[in-house]
Amino acid sequence: MINHEVRTHKSAEDFPIEEHLAYKIAKVAADKVEVPADTKDMIINRIIDNASVAMASVVRGPVTSARVMAQSHPHSSDASGNGSTVFGVDGKYSAEWAALANGTAVRELDYHDTFLAAEYSHPGDNIPPILAVAQHKGLTGTELIRGIATGYEIQVDLVKGMCLHEWKIDHVAHLGPSVAAGIGTMLNLDVDTIYQAIGQALHTTTATRQSRKGLISSWKASAPAFAGKMAIEAVDRAMRGEGAPAPIWEGEDGFIAWMLHSPERTYTIPLPAEGEEKRAILDTYTKEHSAEYQAQAQIDMAFALKKRLAEEGRDLADIESIVLHTSHHTHYVIGTGANDPQKMDPDASRETLDHSIMYIFAVALEDGDWDYEHSYSDERKHRPETIELWHKISTVEDPEWTRRYHSNDLSEKAFGGKAVITFKDGTVIEDERAVADAHPLGARPFGREEYINKFKKLAAGKVSEEEQERFLAAVQDLENLTDLNELNVHVTPDHLAKAPKKPEGIF
Repeated sequence: MINHEVRTHKSAEDFPIEEHLAYKIAKVAADKVEVPADTKDMIINRIIDNASVAMASVVRGPVTSARVMAQSHPHSSDASGNGSTVFGVDGKYSAEWAALANGTAVRELDYHDTFLAAEYSHPGDNIPPILAVAQHKGLTGTELIRGIATGYEIQVDLVKGMCLHEWKIDHVAHLGPSVAAGIGTMLNLDVDTIYQAIGQALHTTTATRQSRKGLISSWKASAPAFAGKMAIEAVDRAMRGEGAPAPIWEGEDGFIAWMLHSPERTYTIPLPAEGEEKRAILDTYTKEHSAEYQAQAQIDMAFALKKRLAEEGRDLADIESIVLHTSHHTHYVIGTGANDPQKMDPDASRETLDHSIMYIFAVALEDGDWDYEHSYSDERKHRPETIELWHKISTVEDPEWTRRYHSNDLSEKAFGGKAVITFKDGTVIEDERAVADAHPLGARPFGREEYINKFKKLAAGKVSEEEQERFLAAVQDLENLTDLNELNVHVTPDHLAKAPKKPEGIF
């Protein structure tokens, strides 16, 4: 890997295009290096993972809205290309709208893969738009693999070197450029075209983090899907010869100067050298539980504590307080450091509560289980004993957990924390967990079998067993797949009929 220093340059400076970060990323995308076997295997795992959570969310409101919007944009037989598929249904649709629908389905439950470093990300968000373009262009599984490998690589590298949330910019600002780069790789575009597409994608996908603050709405699920849609359109414009603002990151009125810290800040972005394999997907990790990633280890710890307290004859009603000692991110984004009263409110939305470690820890401690539907149900969040326990929980930042969160040493990088439970009689019980059980360094790391089991669990009752097996056979033979429409998954008519009736929009 080569570390590239990125800073603001005045318009009057001599700053050749070859030094622009967007150009350097474009060169990585255009590099025809082979994809290593372990990267290929993990790409298959993550396509399965995305399909799993999409099936679980397919009849939820935001997903239904996005799907109906896509269905209002069917692919015309008179148009070029083949069109793209939409999760759950038949038909071919415009690629950018299929990407919006599928991206929303994947993101809705906050249940797919994650990478955390200087910034946050869900790199699996790259897959829906890249796949939609691959289907539209009639590409093969091998070409799709190359595109996804680049998408993951660029997003992870940007996340390692450039913090956005510090300046209240949403993390999808790294996703637009990574999708554009991945599509560029897949379509074998030249460096100059990819460069323009990356610039346009960043320019059109920058937004504030209010989507993940306060009254969190369904836009949280749609924001990454919208970024993917914009990236597709950016590549399309660039292929037609249209340019982008430049230099997009380093310009005097550009992204770093005015969206991030200031013109004085320098960022260091690692990128593969020419001929270097794209392996960043191997640094990422998926979720066993449907909640913000920093809650994964805390949920597993709560399960263990429930058993321990039961063995010791302890009653949860006798708890005086629970303090979770954890990282800066966990404390300030999903903890009491966020100062969001909604995170303690039983009438809050699901999108808010899957970003409340206080609620999540209380339910996990009471139930010893976590379910993507039941754990967030109205009945569950309104139980008086749950509300009482929930409101006894607080978080504090521990510098050591923050240091481990930001460590570049994957053997010590951690997203967990320590729980200190104080009982009314003065007894204190503590436990800690660095990583989730499903993490590569956890007690039960996810492999192919676990991804398949997750798919079967979430598809049960929604997708016929025959359709499940057809999809799993197709995706596991991805390198030899010539019809990428086989990566769509159809749900049963009975399940699709459960989708809410939504008001009509423009389309």
